[in-house]
Amino acid sequence: MADEDLTEVLTAVGPRLRALRRTRGTTLAQLSETTGISLSTLSRLEAGQRKPTLELLLPLAKAYGVQLDELVGAPATGDPRVHPRPFTRQGQTFVPLTRYLGGLHAYKQIMPPRPPGGRDEPLEQRVHEGYEWLYVLSGRLRLALGEHDLVLMSGEAAEFDTRTPHGFANAGDQPVEFLSLFGAQGERIHVRARPAGT
Repeated sequence: MADEDLTEVLTAVGPRLRALRRTRGTTLAQLSETTGISLSTLSRLEAGQRKPTLELLLPLAKAYGVQLDELVGAPATGDPRVHPRPFTRQGQTFVPLTRYLGGLHAYKQIMPPRPPGGRDEPLEQRVHEGYEWLYVLSGRLRLALGEHDLVLMSGEAAEFDTRTPHGFANAGDQPVEFLSLFGAQGERIHVRARPAGT
């Protein structure tokens, strides 16, 4: 790898680390506690003010459950297969479907069924930068989107700006599985369709 390529890879580490931490919903304080790396060092690392070293990157890769080459954005070695490492957050299982940390993120999400006798109570909604696209594979997904309260069935999709208050829940007594594509910078899905009559 040429010196300029190496410099480019190292420069991109900070934004990659920040994007990964935000995607996982982890605070700097939580990450500091998990890795033993000081809060100020983590902050400077994400801001590109601290050189990424193996001493810092190895515990971060372990905490996130990703390969070191993925963490630093090393060039592809020719194997196109993605080896997902599922993780759990707030009772949901997330299976990453994209290999790289920048740009558009794709996940398969599995949400357990609601408890027996569970009611459709108002969902907690949150906002953040970005744009999201959902596709339900199986089950019933409840999507609260601002003042709208929708149930998406298998084969249905939704897309929305994540600056709109939103929240998800399982709307049935079976697990719901859905694909989620999320662009932290507001990237949208571009659907190409064959022109009519061809």
